[in-house]
Amino acid sequence: MSDSKELILQRLLAQIPDEYDKSVGSFFHDTQAPLAIEHEAQYRKLDGILDRGFAKTATGGYLEQKVAEQGMTRKPATFAEGVVRITGAVGAGIPVGVKVSSDLALYTVIAPTNISAAGFADVPVRCDVAGAGGSVPVGAIKDFPVSVSGLSTVTNPAPITGGYNAETDAELRRRYFDKVSAPATSGNKQHYVNWAMEIPGVGDVRVLPLANGPGTVKVIIINAHKQPAEPALVQTVAAHIEENRPVGAAVTVVTAKAVAINVSATLVATGPVQTAVETAINDYLKRTAFTVSYVSVAHIGAAILNVPGVLDFSNLKVNGGAVNIPVGTEEIAVLGVVSLV
Repeated sequence: MSDSKELILQRLLAQIPDEYDKSVGSFFHDTQAPLAIEHEAQYRKLDGILDRGFAKTATGGYLEQKVAEQGMTRKPATFAEGVVRITGAVGAGIPVGVKVSSDLALYTVIAPTNISAAGFADVPVRCDVAGAGGSVPVGAIKDFPVSVSGLSTVTNPAPITGGYNAETDAELRRRYFDKVSAPATSGNKQHYVNWAMEIPGVGDVRVLPLANGPGTVKVIIINAHKQPAEPALVQTVAAHIEENRPVGAAVTVVTAKAVAINVSATLVATGPVQTAVETAINDYLKRTAFTVSYVSVAHIGAAILNVPGVLDFSNLKVNGGAVNIPVGTEEIAVLGVVSLV
């Protein structure tokens, strides 16, 4: 930490003989004070320059330059994609570029088709903006921002997935330190971790060497939302590893299986807290994904108590009981139903 302007001023005035007046308002004090202020600003800039040279403190583009020394790049945001069902007049065309929307995002048709004799067509779409906001649940897409002749309604019968935010500084920094602290060599375990984590949308990975005997490797992934990975993401990781793995290794890439965590409790609260409690429990599950072997009833209770407005609770049950829920090596805990009374 650089010195303050007060300390700098003291040092500057100490260089002036004591026979001269150096009190506040004097010539020497008032000429040296601006210098002290400017020196303080320059010292702070120098501290900032130093911070930019270390992965622990660098941010933004400076962090990207630092991790590039290890051949790493920030994972970009990705575009959510999926299929919508459009109804309308039989034979009506649905050209590339037609827009559909949810309440918060626009999507574009990316392959042309026509309304079938059944009165509908299933059409692939991609979100116009990259990021997590494009991933939406069943039924979220319901409008045509601009009406199209012959087309009546639109919905998405399956979730729209694959939209992930760009890698944050914290995530990129963690991946950097994981790589430099456990060097990958000759297709060892860390090599598979690095290969999987290079793919945008991958949130964490477990690697099981010799999973099915000598020469085999099993890679288990979850997505950046700390949920089971969608098939397209699994395929992308598998293809990337296939391009890089040592000759002879038999590699299987799968998603972790979901273990639903259903919570019930009787609350004493000052107002509606259902959504906040669900968020708090879900945040706990995300923080501990792939790091613990069980879901803690006590930690869920603590998460509930930390919600503003919750005064107390009783009769807390997780999956119908009051014992910790085991989570296997190939599993991930995900939030199920939260019942509060």
